[in-house]
Amino acid sequence: MGSGLTLCLDELTRLEVNTMIKTLSVFAVVLLSIGAIAINAIPQEKSTEMSDVLDVTMTSIEGGPVDLNSYRGKAVLIVNVASACGYTPQYAGLQKLHEQYGSKGLAILGFPSNDFGAQEPGTDAEIVEFCQSNYGVEFDMFSKVGVKGNDKVPLYDFLTSPSTHPASPGEVEWNFEKFLVSRDGKILARFRSAVEPGSRELISAIEAALGS
Repeated sequence: MGSGLTLCLDELTRLEVNTMIKTLSVFAVVLLSIGAIAINAIPQEKSTEMSDVLDVTMTSIEGGPVDLNSYRGKAVLIVNVASACGYTPQYAGLQKLHEQYGSKGLAILGFPSNDFGAQEPGTDAEIVEFCQSNYGVEFDMFSKVGVKGNDKVPLYDFLTSPSTHPASPGEVEWNFEKFLVSRDGKILARFRSAVEPGSRELISAIEAALGS
């Protein structure tokens, strides 16, 4: 009798183990299915890897997407701007460059940023009003962005990376730094904030980029 009881117990144990394994297998399949559904429900972030400066889409100050490839074929001057900075009057010089060289193939792109001294606290609409009423800005302006640190957008990550322009790498140091980009999206030169838009240094570089 003892032997028969042992066999019964062994059989029950095997049945319990098999039942547990089947239950765990079903549970695992359910978890995997839920995980797959959750992953598919999350919008997948597009790759931010860029082949050159113009290989990115940014948001205009009016709120629409702008593929910077639309500037390919032009010399491009990229400037991080601010409305309450000691360099803010450079807006006037940038507008003058736009008037003088825009028809010759120069595109000036202004990117407001609040990264330095909180000197650009306004909304995009307030920035537009400020630029137009004070400096008559007509060159292209974009939505406010981060240009340094963890909030740096891919465009500025590319502009400041040692791998893309070893001659002048490193974080943007202040408002109104300027990056001159060739007609095919390559970084030609970088100018610090104190370099005025009307300086011989910058104008000579622009004219060379335009082939003037």
